[in-house]
Amino acid sequence: MLKKTDPVERILLRHKKITEKALNEVKANNLHTGSYLGKTLADHGYIHNQALLETLSSELRLPYIKKEQYPKSTLPVQGLTITETFLREKIIFPLQIKDDTLILAVYDPFDLYTIEDLKVSLGKNIRVVLSSEQDILESIETYYGEEGGSAMNRMVSDIQEDDMHGLDSMDESTEHIRDMASEAPVIKLVNHIISQAIEARSSDIHLEPFADELLLRYRIDGILHEMEPPPKRLSSAITTRIKIMSKLDISERRLPQDGRIKLKILGKDIDMRVSTLPTLHGESVVMRILDRGNLVLDLTHMGFPEKELLQIQELIKKPYGKFLVTGPTGSGKTTTLYAALSQINRPDKKIITIEDPVEYQMRGINQIHVKAQIGLNFADGLRSIVRQDPDVIMVGEIRDPETADISIQAALTGHLVFSTVHTNDAAGAVTRLLDMGIENFLLSSALLGVLAQRLVRVICPECKEEAPLTPTLKIEMGILEKENVKVYRGKGCNACSQTGFRGRCGIYELLVIDDSIRELILKKTTAQAICDQAREKGMRTLREDGWDKVVKGITTVEEILRVTLSDRN
Repeated sequence: MLKKTDPVERILLRHKKITEKALNEVKANNLHTGSYLGKTLADHGYIHNQALLETLSSELRLPYIKKEQYPKSTLPVQGLTITETFLREKIIFPLQIKDDTLILAVYDPFDLYTIEDLKVSLGKNIRVVLSSEQDILESIETYYGEEGGSAMNRMVSDIQEDDMHGLDSMDESTEHIRDMASEAPVIKLVNHIISQAIEARSSDIHLEPFADELLLRYRIDGILHEMEPPPKRLSSAITTRIKIMSKLDISERRLPQDGRIKLKILGKDIDMRVSTLPTLHGESVVMRILDRGNLVLDLTHMGFPEKELLQIQELIKKPYGKFLVTGPTGSGKTTTLYAALSQINRPDKKIITIEDPVEYQMRGINQIHVKAQIGLNFADGLRSIVRQDPDVIMVGEIRDPETADISIQAALTGHLVFSTVHTNDAAGAVTRLLDMGIENFLLSSALLGVLAQRLVRVICPECKEEAPLTPTLKIEMGILEKENVKVYRGKGCNACSQTGFRGRCGIYELLVIDDSIRELILKKTTAQAICDQAREKGMRTLREDGWDKVVKGITTVEEILRVTLSDRN
């Protein structure tokens, strides 16, 4: 049972890393059986390992180091008479011998008996540093073990050892799966999948069941990367655990479901949007990670060229009219609109949004979540919003003629309306609205501007190097043959997980609706004609802005070719 005088408990409560309620849950459910309390709390998701170790490091004034900081060449494991079993059991690892002192990585700094026992048996002084259970066990596996010792393998091994009530069986009753999902090893496995994704800067976690395997993929900087997966037989237990966390119906496995999870991981407040989808071989789960700490709501820090930034800031201060952002899913449209709303969010303005779903909550803004199952869609919600006397309205997406028509009417009756639409470029948004049945004279009067955008990966600064530039690419970029221009790429390093990229930034195309563009809208001309006219007036296309960021060394030629279409007719 949990001791009232446990030092970990006192420290974590004093630093407000856990609550009395959490400790009472641990006691009530008999989760703690006498082992290290810090491990119990971490294994059951009450605190993240890194937060635990950082707090103890600060309190006890002990260094906290990660596996990358372990000495590489002088690890003394071979010269010490310590068995692998003992190291695993105590979760300790010898790092270095300096004179007569052994530097020892420990997970539990309060296991004074083990430290004193080693001091006597080895005849050396012991200096302790803190390290995570995962890093210590991986190092033991590297220097002692013969088989692969990844964290995933160890967790699966724990599940096998615990013999989770016939996990291999085909019994998929709701109660049986609930029992499996409530076992500590499955909880720990799901926590590991989530925390690993956050540490890897992932935006989405994909768990996809197939006939003979369960795929685990993370979307990092817009690109999916396959990770080491759990075994297929754990698919139902993992999915059920995620459903329990997101308050979904675990008995319903035939219909798609959507939910949310709120977590505090690595000191960050994380919201997760969860979607389940029944497939041929089980439920596919996608978790969108919404890290409020990484949300940039400042237009000046989003990569806008100076001219376009000034134009946007001028447009969003207009008293009425419609401003559109266009691009494919995952191109940062909502973030741009949030940044615009944030800039004009003042006490003298009432702002209401209707979104599907609400991704980030913003202070001082009334946000509505679309609920199609009860009849609350964009069109009906928008009608009600207009009666709430707003100054600014944001519609998450224009999907149908009815929503398009109501939003245009709102823009014409004294409201500033922001919205998104799916088109390839800025001019295409104009023809899309005309195709939806919006009258050309209404659109020409209401529309203020259209911003098209894409996200491109940023070259990792740690491994940035010059890249070759062929004559063909010079022509494509509009660079003269004799002009000396350098372009760059990422070689790949540990900082960027060998991808050569770290982070993303936007490339933009801003179409400002002036008198010449209004005339073309009234004539119902093609998107290409509108684009040509705008370029004559100084509009830069997505690809042109992309080439500018290539020359500045921000991204690569290949990235621009990947996300944009040629400007040539």
